[in-house]
Amino acid sequence: MGKYLNPGYDRFEEIRRDIYIDKTGLISFMNGLIGKPKPLVCFSRPRRFGKTFAADMLCAYYDKSCDSRFLFEDLEVSKLDSSLAHLNQYNVLTFDVTGFITDSADAGEGILRKIKAALLDELRLAFPDCVAPGEENLADALYTIVSKGNAKFVFVIDEWDALFREFRDDTVLQKDYILFLRSLFKNKDTTAKTIAAAYMTGILPVKKYGTESALSDFKEFTMESPAKLAEYVGFTETEVKKLCEEYRVDFDEMCAWYDGYSFHKIKHVYSPNSVMTAIQNEEFRNYWTKTESFESLKNYISKNRDGLKDAVIMMLGGQRVPVDTGTFKNDMTSLENKDDVLTLLVHLGYLAYDQAEKEVYIPNREVAEVFQSSVKGGKWKPVEQAINRSERLLQATLRQETGIVAEALELVHEECSSILTYNDEDSLACAIYIAYFTARNYYMVIRELPAGKGFADYAFIPRSDTDKPAIIIELKYDKDADTAITQIHDNRYAGALKDYSDNILLVGINYDKDAKGKERKRHTCVIEQK
Repeated sequence: MGKYLNPGYDRFEEIRRDIYIDKTGLISFMNGLIGKPKPLVCFSRPRRFGKTFAADMLCAYYDKSCDSRFLFEDLEVSKLDSSLAHLNQYNVLTFDVTGFITDSADAGEGILRKIKAALLDELRLAFPDCVAPGEENLADALYTIVSKGNAKFVFVIDEWDALFREFRDDTVLQKDYILFLRSLFKNKDTTAKTIAAAYMTGILPVKKYGTESALSDFKEFTMESPAKLAEYVGFTETEVKKLCEEYRVDFDEMCAWYDGYSFHKIKHVYSPNSVMTAIQNEEFRNYWTKTESFESLKNYISKNRDGLKDAVIMMLGGQRVPVDTGTFKNDMTSLENKDDVLTLLVHLGYLAYDQAEKEVYIPNREVAEVFQSSVKGGKWKPVEQAINRSERLLQATLRQETGIVAEALELVHEECSSILTYNDEDSLACAIYIAYFTARNYYMVIRELPAGKGFADYAFIPRSDTDKPAIIIELKYDKDADTAITQIHDNRYAGALKDYSDNILLVGINYDKDAKGKERKRHTCVIEQK
């Protein structure tokens, strides 16, 4: 066993000893590609979404230098007749690109030389009769090894896109790297004879030059379109429910903090690292690591590129924003408009993407807190001030101080008027959401909650660790706050919160203007305890 050639099963064995969710269906998918044209996969996901775990699993399964059957015999893949046909049958060649990046001085050809030299050195040691001392062409070495009767290779490349992220402006290095990968996987004759399968994972999809992928033979699965691999992006709702039952964890809290990613066939996908860390620490909070992607978020949204800042504030206000993902070139520098930046944030995990509606949104409380941190300072003063005041607004609401509540909401709505159509119900709803931003520390905040005969505009459901009352908020535009309260009663919205029937606040909020249509920016509020 080596570091890059046939690394064995130790890393996957360690994974199995910890909190573990069976994702071996991914192996079954890869097995189905072996023996077919183009058995090449690039499956990109954000940080914290189990990319390295999947890579270690594939290495342990295919590596012919070990017997890893005991690690898989109780998992999903073992139920398939075809699983044994590929178990421990191939030479595995694996590397993590970030492992070759030490500092910026290694830019240029130095990094590629390191990768090729490291792989060739181990091949030369394992197959001395096949790889000559002076051999520098990795593809030729692989072809010689297999042509002399040795097993084919399975490539597993982790953080394949690290050079595009770490050396964003070094286009020479990037193109040389793509040419290196093409030399391994593009030649149809030698690839078919030497490579059984290849699996690349990273954050970004395969780089586009123009409208074409630079590695067009790879089947791509991304956060924008994971297709049949959607259940392997993260943890599914069924998997998280099972974990919550096993470890006696509040599922509703887990959902509020880490759910929110949604795909065509898998509607609830959770951030795996955050779920596992919350269970281990017995604490729900933001586990988003401040990596370079966090700094990228702050950098990108601070520039109001083509209305980007406006879109971010709308999403902070609970709205969804339309996006065209088609122009994104799969790197972190060729960002020509707002849609390119929003698409990048989808791949980085900061936004979720609704493929059917072509909209992006902030998926959960954890990511919302990251956005909250990112808007501090800079040119976000109105929003930052609104968020900072939101705790005082909540306390005024709980004390039923209607005048203070109306005045505070009026101020937030006024401050947001530069980015939102002021006389619009969605604008008011957005302002309300931002105004009560920190209420999520105590409540699950649900917009358009099905209740009684319709939908309550907002429902604040107390979290398990608080004794605060439930809150129902109904918004009206150009009517009056009493009408909002009447609607709550008539439509029996409070029935949806029957568990809190003796401790509910009904809040009616209205914004109106005068008969001539001139904005008065006047808000009124009525609060009633049920």
